[in-house]
Amino acid sequence: MSIALPIIQSQTPATKHARRPEWLKVKIPGGPGYAQIKGLVDQHRLHTVCEEARCPNIAECWSRRSATFMILGDVCTRSCGFCAVKTGRPIGLDLDEPRRLAEAVAKLDLRHAVITSVNRDELPDGGAAIFAASIRAIRERLPGCTIEVLIPDFKGDEAALLTVLEAQPEILNHNVETIARLYRRVRPQAQYDQSLQLLQRAKRYGATTKSGFMLGLGETMGEAEGLLRDLHNVKLDIATIGQYLQPTSSHLPVERFVPPIEFQHLKNFGMRLGFRHVESGPLVRSSYHADEQAGFHVQ
Repeated sequence: MSIALPIIQSQTPATKHARRPEWLKVKIPGGPGYAQIKGLVDQHRLHTVCEEARCPNIAECWSRRSATFMILGDVCTRSCGFCAVKTGRPIGLDLDEPRRLAEAVAKLDLRHAVITSVNRDELPDGGAAIFAASIRAIRERLPGCTIEVLIPDFKGDEAALLTVLEAQPEILNHNVETIARLYRRVRPQAQYDQSLQLLQRAKRYGATTKSGFMLGLGETMGEAEGLLRDLHNVKLDIATIGQYLQPTSSHLPVERFVPPIEFQHLKNFGMRLGFRHVESGPLVRSSYHADEQAGFHVQ
């Protein structure tokens, strides 16, 4: 049952470009940890979602030697209304990418590595084989490192999901991103039920599952609670909830900046439902403090 919470009114056209509230201010990237990761990414010709998706936490995460590597290139075949990653027609497939990724992870001596990707809908398996090869390469190069994969929906292809799961990542993450009502506007090339089905299948195969979604796109608090119920019904282990921030003027506008008290409410609501962990806050993203969610800490 929902409880009444103070709500910040939706933005009007006159306030749409107003300054972000204090709770959304972040540090400018820099420092030795940031420089180390930036150097390794460039040296090994890799991509990170931290850069491509303009993550607001890049300064904090890179300073503590934590990054989310993005495989399968930097061009996505989909055009989600919220995402800053380039869209278009990817060219080719880099079969050497898993080796270079594993080398970078080993040089950082990570205890927990997070791997995501663009959507590659033109590939028969959606890129699942490269995910699996990346997991195996990291295992071989750095056996003590645990691995989390943030995968696309593979257009509902169960065989592609199994290809990834057979490589045995410690955490299988797939983001639902938003409530069902907003899918046509936010994720026009995806299906809400298909994403839930993927998470349910992964759990049936014994995976530790994780998913995340954004607030500030026009959902109500009751709908956000309903989404958490849906995720709980597919036996999800870990949920992440953050504020949507418009990356460019051509992306969907922010309907409202959600105050921290509402994020705390959803965290409490999710924990009462029975999730293992709920990471909820304005600056939370899928991989924010992922090592801690997995029970590990970057040294």
